[in-house]
Amino acid sequence: MRILSVVGARPQFVKLAPIARAMAGRAEHIVVHTGQHYDELMSDVFFRDLGIPAPDVNLAVGSGKHGQQTGTMLAGLEAEFERFAPDWVLVYGDTNSTLAAAIAAVKLHFPVAHLEAGLRSFNRRMPEEHNRVLTDHAADLCLAPTEVAMGHLAHEGLVDRSVLVGDVMTDVLHRVRDSVAGTEPDLPLGVHVGEYYVSTLHRPDNTDSPERLAAIIEGLAALDAPVLLAAHPRLVQLAAQHGIDLEQGGIRPIAPLAYPQLVATVMQSRGVITDSGGLQKEAFLLRVPCTTIRPETEWVETVELGWNTLVSDDLSILADAVHRPLPPATEATPYGDGHAADRVVDTLLGVSVD
Repeated sequence: MRILSVVGARPQFVKLAPIARAMAGRAEHIVVHTGQHYDELMSDVFFRDLGIPAPDVNLAVGSGKHGQQTGTMLAGLEAEFERFAPDWVLVYGDTNSTLAAAIAAVKLHFPVAHLEAGLRSFNRRMPEEHNRVLTDHAADLCLAPTEVAMGHLAHEGLVDRSVLVGDVMTDVLHRVRDSVAGTEPDLPLGVHVGEYYVSTLHRPDNTDSPERLAAIIEGLAALDAPVLLAAHPRLVQLAAQHGIDLEQGGIRPIAPLAYPQLVATVMQSRGVITDSGGLQKEAFLLRVPCTTIRPETEWVETVELGWNTLVSDDLSILADAVHRPLPPATEATPYGDGHAADRVVDTLLGVSVD
């Protein structure tokens, strides 16, 4: 069987790693990289550090407005699907790469499987929300990471094509966590293990408004310990455009971290402040408190179990949220047992899953 994976952004490279390992020796696996994230720190380094084979195709699409980027991907992916004629097109989440691949595949009558199906923020301002809903309804197979996601798919009439497999990012997080356990992260001068926070910001609702971004940066700068701000290139560009100095107060801007470095750095931190979907969940899996600068989250279990607090409209409470007491310990495993990738491949190959 020939399975073609389409990836294009950092979280998808992380998800690809356990899928590629689970696929080895069981199916022919073609990897198409759209080039949505195209600089070395956001792309190539993830393939190298996570042991993912080099992509068979790189469309090198790069950045652009949503319509332009998605349209360029559509044209490029259509040609590759016709060339490889896969038995399954596997897409990995909520990006423009996922939506473009789903549309191109269904128009050419190639079956589509959607990893991370059923996640919902119910925030229609988020481009990711439209991408994931449209992809779920186009897909032939919805591979859900959680019981909550399965419930959303059932509510939308998709239960007959949905399978609960677990979260593949949990698979790779467990492996990387064990590999970096006991190692100290590479910290900036004057920043000490256990005495810092880790932060990322990239969502347009937080970065596109000068007033909003300035308020967030001021809140981070006023925290009681250094903040390692892993600055996405888009954040650096917008901060400069808005005239906002990222290096103020306790903030220490750093380049985006390779995934093993990120895991090691979060493990040794006081907490995480982010607007990323993936990092909230990674913090929970590492049992590190997280504050999410968004009005909602797809990973509701992190909030329900007390390890994630949402802050949005009133940024004056950011410090109180970050400094809150540690939540109760939990052994809950809402994202699976670390073997989701095997279940994904079993499902695609027609093997019954538990």
